Amino acid sequence: MASYKPVVVPACPKLGEKITQDTLYWRGDKTPVQIKEFGAVNKIDFSPVPPYNYAVTASSRIHIYGRYSQEPIKTFSRFRDAAYCATYRDDGRLLAAGSEDSSIQLLDVSGKAPLRQFEGHTKAVHVVGFLSDKYRIFSGGDDSSSILWDIPSATEVTSYSEHTDYVRCGCASRVNADVFLTGSYDHTVKVFDARTKGSVMTIDHGHPVESVLLFPSGGLVVSAGGRYVRVWDVLKGGQLLVSLKNHHKTVTCLCLNSSGQRLLSGSLDRHVKIYSTTSYKVVHSFSYATSILSLALSPEDETLVVGMTNGVLNVKHRKPEERTEKCPKKRQPAYRTYVKGRTYMPKQEDFCVSKPVKRVLRKYDKLLKSFQSSKALDAVLEPPIMLHTPEVTVAVMQELHRRGTLRSALAGRDEKQVNLLLTFVARRVIEPRFTPVLVTVADMITDIYQPVVGQSAIVDKQFLKLQEAIGKEIDYQEDLLEVLGMMDTLFATFTKKRDVHLEETKSNGLPEPTETNRN
Repeated sequence: MASYKPVVVPACPKLGEKITQDTLYWRGDKTPVQIKEFGAVNKIDFSPVPPYNYAVTASSRIHIYGRYSQEPIKTFSRFRDAAYCATYRDDGRLLAAGSEDSSIQLLDVSGKAPLRQFEGHTKAVHVVGFLSDKYRIFSGGDDSSSILWDIPSATEVTSYSEHTDYVRCGCASRVNADVFLTGSYDHTVKVFDARTKGSVMTIDHGHPVESVLLFPSGGLVVSAGGRYVRVWDVLKGGQLLVSLKNHHKTVTCLCLNSSGQRLLSGSLDRHVKIYSTTSYKVVHSFSYATSILSLALSPEDETLVVGMTNGVLNVKHRKPEERTEKCPKKRQPAYRTYVKGRTYMPKQEDFCVSKPVKRVLRKYDKLLKSFQSSKALDAVLEPPIMLHTPEVTVAVMQELHRRGTLRSALAGRDEKQVNLLLTFVARRVIEPRFTPVLVTVADMITDIYQPVVGQSAIVDKQFLKLQEAIGKEIDYQEDLLEVLGMMDTLFATFTKKRDVHLEETKSNGLPEPTETNRN
């Protein structure tokens, strides 16, 4: 009896990923460290001074971590309710944080009890930040107001009530000590000057604003809300420069690197996108396990910290640059050592002992070997195989069709299994490498399950998706055939003109031009 031959999975060429300097740079990280917090991480802020500790705001606590520590080196937990937006002052000595109980606390990094407590908001305070003069704080809350506070006297300086919805983000200018920005769910970003009684500029983002960022030069503002990241020129009165739509869900946070040449954005779609601030094109991206709420990059670009909705803190450190020290190379064995005995030909009196090669069969091969067609198909319809190696699924379907057992393997399935089959076929039938096999599979599924159409809304929806996918592909093929016909006409015209020109040349008695080689 002949031995079983495993299913041959055809190898299809794949386009290689374009390797750029940004790809090499952002991939040069160590294995990320995962830290579990008590709740969703709503803010991460690095200290501006060495050793660049970072404050993490989650639930009703603020944890301060060292750059390489996995345990907090300090904790502030004297909040009656949830804490928000713990932010460092420029000297790294003070922290300001808002809370759900509408109060603002000023904390000494080296102490325990709050130094100041500011009362003035009527609802939760989500935005707190220091002005660049270090003696004033701005805040924004769910009462739609923005307030400017004086630190030494712990009093309110100015209150602004120009927003009409929750104020959820803000930042201060590093160039001007009187300028700060706030973003609100009323779709606007407002620029305030502490020397005036109202806003000096209003920018309409078009979606609820989740994060706002001011470039170090003070001339450009970046706003994030909905699926959009937009860049505005403040010096031109808030003119829109570029609108980026690279995320699939709401963008929640923004960050700049130390040089201002790279912009980072985090989103609920579990991705961090990195843009070049010269071309505003995506140069790299990271994928995470769950939705992202906050991110921060250390002042030296050495550490990237991402906070997620499930309370997990993901910390990535860059690998140290390798020192190129000249080490004496160990002498390698000579080439003849490796090829010794390779060319030996056994003689007639030699007794050859061959080592048996153990062949390891995959799960679907074992099932096919025992003629369990339906279970073999189930084995390749598992999500990891369907998503990452669809060619294996199609190869098994082709082998079942060759054996004549594909119809029996497709029959007798419940609603969930039929839904899985139709989802795979509808998604992959338009790929040219899979089309010949999957068209046959789709035809068989339609014949087998046609009597039960209308009994399941889920299956009916998948049939409609399959019909739509095939219809679009037919339209594309018709358009391509039209283009091919146009090209054939053009080529035929060119060929005809050339033939006519050659006939005229012959009729005039002129010799055909010939090429000569000159030495």
